[in-house]
Amino acid sequence: MKRHPTLFILRSKFWFIPAIYGVFSILIACLSVFLDYYLNSQFLPAFLFVDLALAHTLLSTITSSLLTMTTISFSTIMVVLTTYLSQFSPRTMQDFMTDVYTQRILGVFIGGFLYALILLLLLKDTNEELLFISPTLAVVYAMVCVGYFVFFVHHVGRWIQVSNLIHHITQNTIESIHHNYEDSSDQVADEPWKDWESEDVKLVDPIHLQSKQSGYLLVIELDELIEQATQDDLIVRIEVGLGDFLEEGMILLSIWGRKSHLEPTLYERFFHVGEERATIQDIDFGLTKLVEISLRALSSGINDPNTAISGIRALARILTVLAKKNLHRSFYNDSHQALRVIVQQRHFKDYLYKCYYQIRSPGTEDVSVLAAMIDSLQLIASQNDKQIKKTIWEFSWYIQEGIKKEEMLELDRLYLNEKIQKLAIQTEQSEHYQPI
Repeated sequence: MKRHPTLFILRSKFWFIPAIYGVFSILIACLSVFLDYYLNSQFLPAFLFVDLALAHTLLSTITSSLLTMTTISFSTIMVVLTTYLSQFSPRTMQDFMTDVYTQRILGVFIGGFLYALILLLLLKDTNEELLFISPTLAVVYAMVCVGYFVFFVHHVGRWIQVSNLIHHITQNTIESIHHNYEDSSDQVADEPWKDWESEDVKLVDPIHLQSKQSGYLLVIELDELIEQATQDDLIVRIEVGLGDFLEEGMILLSIWGRKSHLEPTLYERFFHVGEERATIQDIDFGLTKLVEISLRALSSGINDPNTAISGIRALARILTVLAKKNLHRSFYNDSHQALRVIVQQRHFKDYLYKCYYQIRSPGTEDVSVLAAMIDSLQLIASQNDKQIKKTIWEFSWYIQEGIKKEEMLELDRLYLNEKIQKLAIQTEQSEHYQPI
């Protein structure tokens, strides 16, 4: 099922789910008061009803208790965010803030507080002072909130562990890859003779469409863009990439076609911009967060190579999936095989470099981290085709060149040579293996 980008971006806002819970709680409070005033007491046992004074006491207690729970929850969230900021990466704070369980727990607390508060406002002295539905629902809601509070403590305890954070980022990135990229087996690479129009358009000056807003490019609705270009009989080239920061006035699109048929607003609506990056279509952002966690772990102040190794393994899992996708597709045609959209071409080797070039320098100082990088390349090669294997072997020389061989002890040298030899066998490059 296709996710609508606007709804997905709205759903990621921290206030979205708590706001929905709050609105529904207010509506339920009004409905329960209405039913209480019109409920015939003869259908229920008398001991289930409470008088107005007791109802006010219960609701006052519940209101103050839920407000205390909400305050504690917010304080706990701030502790988690401080930990993420100081030990992991500022970019990882977004993962905890947009987590559905975190938002749902706060939504339950806020909803319970608003429910009890509205009941206090609406319940007044009447001829019929026996109440059932309003106080009963308030008590049940309070019991549910206690359960959610226990779950929240457990939830925070799990999220504060870096291993769970790495797993969450990895899963989100892999899901985004599957959602936004075609398998290489399902779609062949671009064939130049089928896209001869891409050369013809270079002979004509394009119309440039500029960005009307500033922010990070989160989503491009590519299918809708192709459909619109087909309707207007235009060829469109996207001049920006996902995750890029757009300044107002920056060129967004180059368009070839009849100017009389061009309506800029129809094309601008397919580009969604936000104040911060998000892993909706921006695969690079998920990789960046894992790289930053690994780098922070290798810093002299933290010095936690095991966390760096976990981050490198997570990068390998993502790259293994990414290598199976059709990353080279630049041209998108309509149903009649006419060229409509041109995008910036990506290569797997670019992702390899992006994931390892920052880790390589501090990683070569620790034998365990260096071995983990070689193992991660072996993992990627083991599940991909011959071309990817060759790319990985060529890239492995980039890592080997950074090794300070003259400072390495003999046992470390033997250990790494064994890893490199296994990589050479896995990539079918045994004849090119050279011990360090």
